[in-house]
Amino acid sequence: MNQQGPDYRLHRLGVVMRADPDNPEEALGVLNPATARGPDGKLYLFARVVAAGNYSRIGIAEVLFDARGDPVAVERKGYALEPTESYERNARTAGCEDPRITFVAPLGYYVMAYTAYGPLGPRVALAWSKDLFTWQRIGPAKFAFMPQYRVDFDLYDNKDAYLFPQPVRDPHGRLALAMIHRPSNTQGGLTVTPAGIAEARPSMWISYCPLDRAQAGPEGLLLWEAHQLLAAPAQPWESLKIGGGTPPVLTSRGWLTIYHGVSGRIVEGVDHQPFVRYCAGAMLLDRDDPRHVIYRSSEPILSPEAPEEKEGVVANVVFPTGVDLRAGGRLDVYYGMADFYIGVARMTLPD
Repeated sequence: MNQQGPDYRLHRLGVVMRADPDNPEEALGVLNPATARGPDGKLYLFARVVAAGNYSRIGIAEVLFDARGDPVAVERKGYALEPTESYERNARTAGCEDPRITFVAPLGYYVMAYTAYGPLGPRVALAWSKDLFTWQRIGPAKFAFMPQYRVDFDLYDNKDAYLFPQPVRDPHGRLALAMIHRPSNTQGGLTVTPAGIAEARPSMWISYCPLDRAQAGPEGLLLWEAHQLLAAPAQPWESLKIGGGTPPVLTSRGWLTIYHGVSGRIVEGVDHQPFVRYCAGAMLLDRDDPRHVIYRSSEPILSPEAPEEKEGVVANVVFPTGVDLRAGGRLDVYYGMADFYIGVARMTLPD
């Protein structure tokens, strides 16, 4: 991995969505959105919408632009998913949370990976759509048992998942869909790391679904295999954990994803952490074999500095989750601000 790489920088454009103070379904904020361009060419934002009690839905909103082409506001269009399934509900609350959406070209579908806050904690779940307005649940993702690791990833908390838009080669050389996800090694106060993996802190993993199986029907997307550790915390600004952010965008240098790193201190059993700091970094993965990290930020490319990023439900958070590739090598990154607002920042891709 080369730390001396292209200059990825994000420049804030501002807040694009705020919670409606008159809507109790948005009492605890709008945050961590997926984004996707619809068949109509419009950009849609899929925010996590949080009611009292940490009850989360996934909303739909059209992004509105000013005369310069900058995103400035949204128009709400209802909900994509509400937590109605058993795997989205638990004894305290319920949640469809933190979606990421990828248009997976060989399937002809938009695939949403989201966090289902179910009976055993957060797990990765999948849904898909042809038009971004009607979503069909596929179900909770399953991660095949690999004897060499001697752990069952299906028993781990897991979140921050997203798919690549195009097939890549899996470790066996087969054409496959790839998913980045973030399993936790600690459950109920017990830390169990996969055999052969020294890193106990939550890290980014990559798993695969053979393309022919995925194309056979939606149930094929439920089983992921050939798991490998992709990236672990490396810098002081990500000393607690790292996790996936925006779905990968293919550039001339490889797959670009904006990820998050967390520093500070975690209080176990608390939904809204009071002592953490979330920043964003850039990661570039090999085009043909995304297990290989070509470049990774040594310093954050976006840190909590604006008032909306420093004060909210969870203070000091920038959490990138949505991306929109624009003309002229411009990348708009949508992100959660202090777990209460949604902001957007611009990047010009290096030549």
